[in-house]
Amino acid sequence: MKKCFAIALLLAPLFLCTGFASIKHDKWISLFDGKTLNGWKVGDNAATFSVADGMIIVHGPTAHLFYDGDIKGHNFKNFEFKADVLTKPGANSGIYFHTQFQQGSWPAKGYEVQVNNSHTDWRRTGSLYGINDVKELYVKDDEWFTEYVSVIGKRITIKINDKTVVEYTEPDDVKRGEGQEGRVIGSGTFALQGHDPKSEVLFKNIMVKPLAD
Repeated sequence: MKKCFAIALLLAPLFLCTGFASIKHDKWISLFDGKTLNGWKVGDNAATFSVADGMIIVHGPTAHLFYDGDIKGHNFKNFEFKADVLTKPGANSGIYFHTQFQQGSWPAKGYEVQVNNSHTDWRRTGSLYGINDVKELYVKDDEWFTEYVSVIGKRITIKINDKTVVEYTEPDDVKRGEGQEGRVIGSGTFALQGHDPKSEVLFKNIMVKPLAD
């Protein structure tokens, strides 16, 4: 019995270190303080994004809001991400990952996860835009839903309200067409899309769980 106790004491520091490492990668961290756009950066058409009642409101000309805060130096490789989203009728938006700040135009780097329940674009919410598209409609306008994205190595998983809608593994020798060269796994930040002046989308509870690279 004494021998077992001694071994347990010797192993305790290892368990503690392992536990702390696990905690480091098991906590959801908020990217949005619910009051301001501190830690976020937008280029052209900055007025497309505003904050009210704990939400980021996206409504206006084409624009993109990039996370520019301190967490992981706004550079994520492997991660879990989730946000609560509400679309108004006819709205179109998106959540980019592995991207980087641009002053204007559509982000050239990274992947886009679609937010669209009734826009004329047939690619619906949960699509890995232009790569693995979803035609089915899983959620409705004017109702909050949770959109989840994870990247582990080359594996991308997208869920809507805990339902997996996309599982995509990027090929090692992937080659994209002209203008799509940046649609590859790498690392980078997140961005929210303002698609057009007729689109209105709300985001809240924007969270990330960094994973070991």
